[in-house]
Amino acid sequence: MTQPYKARLYRHEKNAVVCELCGHGCVLKEGRFGKCGVRQNRGGELFSLVYGELVAEHIDPIEKKPLFHVLPGSLSYSISTVGCNFSCLHCQNYSISQAGESTAGTSSFWRTPEEVVAAALAGGCRSISYTYVEPTVFFEFAYDCCLAARQRGLANIFVSNGYMSEKAARTLAPVLSAINIDIKGFSDDFYKKICGARLQPVLDTVRLMKELGVWVEITTLVIPGLNDSENELRRIGAFIAGIDRSIPWHVSGFHPAYRMTDRPATSAQSLRMARAIGIESGLDFVYVGNILDEGGENTSCPSCHEDIIRRTGFSVRSNRIQHSCCPACGTRISGLWEYPATGSR
Repeated sequence: MTQPYKARLYRHEKNAVVCELCGHGCVLKEGRFGKCGVRQNRGGELFSLVYGELVAEHIDPIEKKPLFHVLPGSLSYSISTVGCNFSCLHCQNYSISQAGESTAGTSSFWRTPEEVVAAALAGGCRSISYTYVEPTVFFEFAYDCCLAARQRGLANIFVSNGYMSEKAARTLAPVLSAINIDIKGFSDDFYKKICGARLQPVLDTVRLMKELGVWVEITTLVIPGLNDSENELRRIGAFIAGIDRSIPWHVSGFHPAYRMTDRPATSAQSLRMARAIGIESGLDFVYVGNILDEGGENTSCPSCHEDIIRRTGFSVRSNRIQHSCCPACGTRISGLWEYPATGSR
């Protein structure tokens, strides 16, 4: 591990530092770590322990984030450090998200922001995605990468649980192109028991990112017996539609993992029900994910219902959008279709 990097977004309080990065607001006395496991009070100052220490870098289809209204069919350079401010029982990436203070056995490699950008360009990517764990926990490195990426014409994408502070969101928004935020459930009870967090900061981030002009898409992993009731799904759909009916909602299938191997995978029928609920809630774009569902991954014009983007899994089979509009009726389709942006948000 490299030398600790002086953190941003914290304040001093008596004999402790208060991290102002996420919804936990950790109060840390000397030597203590935040809940993320990668920020520490050292000598009365807050330090990031993962600046430039990547544990994953891959080239992914942007549809895998999932983002369906951002540069369709393009590649995104995806990076991650260890650490997360959630402790989700069903985490697919628990080996790195829950590494935290104990990084033994976790192989990392040093990168500068300029090296990340160069690798993205060499790989033919049009964006950089900060993903796999909650990217807010490696805020300083992500922010510096965002600055470097913008200078080279690359878009910046956060794949996030939404549990960042208002200060963090307002700092990130000017350099962020798009964000996919998980709304994992719609109750504090779910967030507390399953994720070790609260719901309200997530909802606040969704609203704020939209207000700040960042393109927003939402994902809900539909878990049998936990957040798949019609009532809960309707509440999520209504919340999203109440902000902007053009925000895409991805309802994705759960597969048993980590500490939640006792539940079955989500059925196709349950995901189709969730999609129908989203449409009934007034949303223009609702997508089914993590299963092959004919039609459930396509983008249709909300006015004439013509299919304008056809997808299979993470592959775009056809894209008929013309100048951000439906080719059949001329309706403007919300999204970030080019970068630098020329389309509608």
